[in-house]
Amino acid sequence: MGRSIATRVSQAGLNVVVREVSEERAEEVRFILEESLDRGIQRWSLTASEKKAILSRIEFTPQLERVRDCELVIETIQEDFAAKKQLLSELDDLLPIVTPILVNTSTLSITELAQGLNAPRRVLGIHFLYPVTTTPVAEIVRGQVTSDEAFTTARDFVRVLGKVPIEVFESPGFVTTRVVLPLINEAIHVVMEGVASAAEVDLAIKLGYEFRTGPLEWADRVGLHKILTWMEYLFHETGESKFRPCPLLRKLVRAGHTGARVGKGFFRYDENRNRLDRLPDDTPKLS
Repeated sequence: MGRSIATRVSQAGLNVVVREVSEERAEEVRFILEESLDRGIQRWSLTASEKKAILSRIEFTPQLERVRDCELVIETIQEDFAAKKQLLSELDDLLPIVTPILVNTSTLSITELAQGLNAPRRVLGIHFLYPVTTTPVAEIVRGQVTSDEAFTTARDFVRVLGKVPIEVFESPGFVTTRVVLPLINEAIHVVMEGVASAAEVDLAIKLGYEFRTGPLEWADRVGLHKILTWMEYLFHETGESKFRPCPLLRKLVRAGHTGARVGKGFFRYDENRNRLDRLPDDTPKLS
């Protein structure tokens, strides 16, 4: 997610500082990003000169102090409340009080994360949808004390990226995650019950409702472990059965079949995460 956001921001002509946990990790992330851009060149969606321009505007560093002069900071670490809270505290001490801090999250409470900071009014949420570089929308989430100034800055930033900003008032799952998870969960139930194969379910939804990607492939590309985490969180927060994860989802995650990143989930993928189509009746069956 962090690499994708950095790429999109650079594509919009803005300079980016990507802070990683170590010098080695910073170099590794730069290499991975270059590989991703090279694949874009191979697909004719990017030119070599565009790749060079994108990389020239991105600085990779292990030093948190390098973000001090940034006009806006986006947090993109794992979806872990304690880890995000710790990082926000460090950023709160480091950054000028006028610098907005955007928390990249799909489910966590912005108000709780901002609680206890010196400047909680500058904290708000942002939720980019996969894939970040092409999806034309981003949710901007107001916490209970988020200032209008911070929200306006975030909204203008999203527009600079060429995306439509959706104003969301804090609620578990916001808008997009809350709506899409029951759809994914029901699609998994359909597969588990043997009503149709994963390939047929996705094809039906894509053609029937003009979706670009079926719900199961989309879940694979996001990561089934992430989908499971989001469902468990929303089920805990709301108590609504529509968010209770399907048993097949748990089985796949426990087996390590978490999606495109590892090459297998509901479908199989090559090393570049291109889907390898299977026979319609070849659906995940785990004992």
